[in-house]
Amino acid sequence: MATYVALLRAVNVGGTGKLPMKELKLMCEEAGFESVRTYIASGNVVFETGDSPDRARSILEARLEAWAGKEVGVLIRSAREMADLVEANPFPDEPGNRVVVLLLDHKPPHDLEGSVSGLADEVLRPAASEVFIHYPRGQGESKLSFGSGFGLATARNMNTVSKLAGMATGRG
Repeated sequence: MATYVALLRAVNVGGTGKLPMKELKLMCEEAGFESVRTYIASGNVVFETGDSPDRARSILEARLEAWAGKEVGVLIRSAREMADLVEANPFPDEPGNRVVVLLLDHKPPHDLEGSVSGLADEVLRPAASEVFIHYPRGQGESKLSFGSGFGLATARNMNTVSKLAGMATGRG
């Protein structure tokens, strides 16, 4: 059994709709996932499974599509990958709510800054399948926008990433 974190895109933030975390937990348990735990109402779930990450993603996406009536994007990261994100944070001295990890389903674009619009004082740092973003004035003040070259993506601030990493590794 491996521990994974599923990060749902646009759930409970105006995109797909309101999915109570109790329903998400039940959906995962009915899919055969074990030790299912959710974290805050923005589509974060930690679970154990013998399935591969791709298989777990497919299972969860199918169940979410049946629930929502349309596709709901899901990104999966292992417990180790989540812990690695915490360690790799290029902005460790900045407040966790001012540093965001944009999780992607592939590598970030090569020309990262040329692939966004509205860039002001934000600082972007690419990672394996993520982009770290420091928002000096806060995300709510930013006009930063990511184009289609980023593919399936969802963002979590470092406070949430750290909490999920701790839950997945048994340290939180």
